[in-house]
Amino acid sequence: MFLENLRDDIKAVMARDPAARSFWEVALCYPGIQALAAHRAAHWLWRHELKLLARWLSQLARTLTGIEIHPTAKIGRRLFIDHGMGVVIGATAEVGDDVTLYQGVTLGGTALHKGKRHPTLGNNVIVGSGAQVLGGFTVGDGARVGANAVVVAPVEAHTTVVGIPAKPISHIAGRDDHCDDRFVPYGTPCEDLPDPVARALKGLLDEVATLRARVGELEAQTPRVAYDEPANELVETAPRRRI
Repeated sequence: MFLENLRDDIKAVMARDPAARSFWEVALCYPGIQALAAHRAAHWLWRHELKLLARWLSQLARTLTGIEIHPTAKIGRRLFIDHGMGVVIGATAEVGDDVTLYQGVTLGGTALHKGKRHPTLGNNVIVGSGAQVLGGFTVGDGARVGANAVVVAPVEAHTTVVGIPAKPISHIAGRDDHCDDRFVPYGTPCEDLPDPVARALKGLLDEVATLRARVGELEAQTPRVAYDEPANELVETAPRRRI
């Protein structure tokens, strides 16, 4: 089982990284593969009550690869940790199949209790470099987390989130709107990536333009009221015409 998982992990790297030239190059030179192999061994040791040895092995892997995975974390098949430096996967984190994590990603917890406090990633999730996913919630299948995003709430399946705190920018219910669930480097959508701030400003400008047009229409329809000085009275004049 261990060798089968390792072979699948290596094949996943070769499928998603065009720089990977051979099976042995990936096995010997990719820190993500080495960290995964060490984690699977450490996880086995932990389940067989060799917890100190498991922790020692995980810390040794951290020193050698720059990737820290707690022995109790549950890792699915074909995980691709690209580049890897600075990746942290917490104790109660769960990672599904065919997930991709880039450098600097943290699957962390914000609580101090002993229960579930780290995130669960569904299948085919992509987490961009520097992103922080913090809390005991679920990131749905096919979701994408943009680079440097801070995710502190659940993410629906097939949704792209960006920003601090992370907000959804695209979602199509019932299907994946990211290239039919195929792998896309760094989770970048196939369509143009909208800027949430620019989108909000555009909405405000459109609303202001609509209100100004409406005010102009009301001014054109309302009779002007002028002051007749000689008679010391208010008189009504013809409506103003817009030029």
